[in-house]
Amino acid sequence: MSETNKENKLWGGRFTGTTDPLMNLYNSSISYDSKMYKEDLEGTRIYTQGLCKLNLITESELKAIDHGLTEIEKEWSSKTFVIVENDEDIHTANERRLGEIIGKEISGKVHTGRSRNDQVATDMRLYCRNILNTQLIPYLKDLIEGIVGRAEQEIDVLMPGYTHLQRAQPIRWSHWLSSYATYFTEDLERLVQISERLNKSPLGAGALAGHPYNIDRDFLAKGLGFDEVIGNSLVAVSDRDFVVEIMFWGSLFMNHISRFAEDLIIYSTAEFGFVQLADAYSTGSSLMPQKKNPDSLELLRGKSGRIFGNMAGFMMSLKGIPSTYNKDMQEDKEPLFDSLTTIEHSILIATGVITTLKINKENMFKSLTMDMLATDLADYLVKKNVPFRETHHISGECVALAENLKLSGIDKLSLEQFKKIDHRFNEDVFEVFDFEQSVEQRRAVGGTAKNAVLTQLSNLKNKLK
Repeated sequence: MSETNKENKLWGGRFTGTTDPLMNLYNSSISYDSKMYKEDLEGTRIYTQGLCKLNLITESELKAIDHGLTEIEKEWSSKTFVIVENDEDIHTANERRLGEIIGKEISGKVHTGRSRNDQVATDMRLYCRNILNTQLIPYLKDLIEGIVGRAEQEIDVLMPGYTHLQRAQPIRWSHWLSSYATYFTEDLERLVQISERLNKSPLGAGALAGHPYNIDRDFLAKGLGFDEVIGNSLVAVSDRDFVVEIMFWGSLFMNHISRFAEDLIIYSTAEFGFVQLADAYSTGSSLMPQKKNPDSLELLRGKSGRIFGNMAGFMMSLKGIPSTYNKDMQEDKEPLFDSLTTIEHSILIATGVITTLKINKENMFKSLTMDMLATDLADYLVKKNVPFRETHHISGECVALAENLKLSGIDKLSLEQFKKIDHRFNEDVFEVFDFEQSVEQRRAVGGTAKNAVLTQLSNLKNKLK
């Protein structure tokens, strides 16, 4: 190994031979962990303040270090930072550049008592906290607010509700919107909890055994905005549960996004015609000029598999690792960064889709059929003190008779035909066949009556606060 190579590598002093060029490439992470340049610089800034408190760095040296870190941050933000051959990761690159700016005599002190093990763990937690709190959480709130706002505006629109993809009972369009706003609000609550759980400081844990100069880890934690210190140095450097949790969360969230997208894909077909996507979120066919494809929704559905794959892949990397830090842990960054970016884009696309699509309330209403009121017919008899199991059977007989007579609906049966099935039917049975009335009967908490849905939406807005 050349003198230059040994000097640039943080671990070069132990080795006398050269490294296989492919091994250099295989080992390098600078191509993706440079995303964390701000977090790495901030960690060094606070860490050197801790060293200064121990008189391991002088005030003038600290001032020089702070100046150098500021200059490096400017270079990264302006995209003028030059990565050289042996910058194997963001930590090596920043420390190398710091030495070029302020001299190696001072820059060589910044790593005193610190390991890349606690350094990368700190960077990762800072980066994840930043992305969650400044991007994913606010964007997810925007998505929920967009859905809730639309639900409030279109509260009077009725549509079929489905089970097994078969028309089941009439509901409000807003009730469907509220269902996904509820899923996403629960996702938001989980994400906030993850952000709180990961906000613990590994800095000052050293390579694995702790800090040799008794640095004030509480000071470091406070300076970086962490809520507390990780109390075991072995855990501090090797814990990646927060990475797994984020990817677990992403898999569940994207599962919800996928189901949301699938519903809208179905509703946008000519056979349903309930919704029409804005041109901004659709594409055409290279062969069939009449096509308007819901590619945005199909991509949302497809990328959910990608997110799950990232999580499953990293879990397989993590499961066999012995205690403390091992190089396998470098495999956390690419799937995590990809997941965070994909989820961020997915939230923004979903927000754009749901806030710009048009609904066809006439088609929604026309899709309501009288057989969907069969349960209401059973409930009619329940109100006359007939046991529900009996009324269910009676209502089924009414549906069967209407089908056998090839009537357009059970509402076309005559009173005489109703009475032939059960004598407890009276003239008021025909009042059952009203979709608005059916919906409004379901006033209990969580139901599809207007006030029940508005209550759901109000509760969701309160949770967002």
